[in-house]
Amino acid sequence: MDILTMLKQLGGGMLVTVEIFFLTLILSLPLGLFISFARMKKNCLIRGGAKIYIGVMRGTPLMLQLIVVYFAPYYLFGMRINHYRFPAVILAFALNYAAYFAEIYRSGIESMPMGQYEAAKVLGYNKVQTFVWIILPQVIKRILPSVTNEIITLVKDTSLAFVISITEMFTTAKQIAAAQTTILPLMTAGVFYFIFNFIVAGVMEYLEKKLGYYK
Repeated sequence: MDILTMLKQLGGGMLVTVEIFFLTLILSLPLGLFISFARMKKNCLIRGGAKIYIGVMRGTPLMLQLIVVYFAPYYLFGMRINHYRFPAVILAFALNYAAYFAEIYRSGIESMPMGQYEAAKVLGYNKVQTFVWIILPQVIKRILPSVTNEIITLVKDTSLAFVISITEMFTTAKQIAAAQTTILPLMTAGVFYFIFNFIVAGVMEYLEKKLGYYK
């Protein structure tokens, strides 16, 4: 196999990796914020449920969660799962990462001084306006480094999709390496991951600088 053919095949796998990455972020970031609200509720049932959810998601392997999410519809409801692989990957990743983002959001929200809320109340802001226009922008600034770490981890975790036979980039690289008995595809995949993470880190650093006016 020539280099161009190998790169073309890896490029196809890279597209799947990018899809998993962006769809996971689109779903898990808002879901994590919602779960963080539940985690901070005064109602013990809601707060306890959110705490259990976060504990299970963070305390069990993502690989196991992928398997459970994929096979649960069949074993629980007898549903056919032939075309459910990719949605199962996105669902499992989103549920997993939402738990991590929830705790990051919570730490950021709870770190805000009460004076911020009191000042907003004096200015006539209601609770929603206070959170959206005053608290959330500052929280985002504070939690951005932690979110960046999780996002970089997500890039690498996309390779776990192979567990339910989703052929993303690393799986493609392993298949080519096994067929051609060469380590080159794996090394090339490593370079792709590095470049992807380099771009992600650069974007997040740019966002941190843009939000630097809070200093």
